[in-house]
Amino acid sequence: MADAMNVGVNLEAFSQAISAIQALRSSVTRVFDSLKDGMKNKETLEGREKVFITEFQDNLQSVNRDLNELERLSTLVGRPSESHPLHNSGLLSLDPVQDKTPLYSQLLQAYKWSNKLQYHAGLASSLLNQQSLKRSANQMGASAKRRPKVQPSTLVLPPQYVDDVISRIGRMFPDMSIELFRPNGTSAVLLVTLGKVLKTIVVMRSLFIDRTIVRGFNENVYSEDAKTGL
Repeated sequence: MADAMNVGVNLEAFSQAISAIQALRSSVTRVFDSLKDGMKNKETLEGREKVFITEFQDNLQSVNRDLNELERLSTLVGRPSESHPLHNSGLLSLDPVQDKTPLYSQLLQAYKWSNKLQYHAGLASSLLNQQSLKRSANQMGASAKRRPKVQPSTLVLPPQYVDDVISRIGRMFPDMSIELFRPNGTSAVLLVTLGKVLKTIVVMRSLFIDRTIVRGFNENVYSEDAKTGL
């Protein structure tokens, strides 16, 4: 009770006022229930009207009595002291104007920015997953400068060795005829005839195939000057 008096509120009267409110609500409910039910079944009309009026007056008196009791208790409850700290609950009555508060626009801008960031991050992730390079271009260039490129030894094979390899391939496939020419001196040109199916002109660079031309079996692979139709 001492704490209640310090804040200026009579807690006992406050509790009684709550009970009075409940009693008032019950009295009002009985009034509307009597109006809803109307006159009860009696033998005569005069008897029904008399009973209805009596019950209605009793209910109205109960409402008046409960209302007077509530008004009396409200004067005993008192008011809270203005010096009592309300802390954050005292800010509930402050309703800022929406137009003057930039919180909504800032939240909307942050939401759009986060969506755009997520979209671009997804694109970057898909592009990086498509590229399987483990080293950058700078690292590749640095390693290329440190280690000179070694020419493969198969590019400088002597022509006799190439001719021997081609002749051995021809012996491995008896159904395929291979004719070897060297019109440019070093590069070998092969005319390969596969049965009565097709003819192929193969231009060799050492043991590497540089170019291939496929012709039908009945097509002429030689030009007018008796050269292959390259």
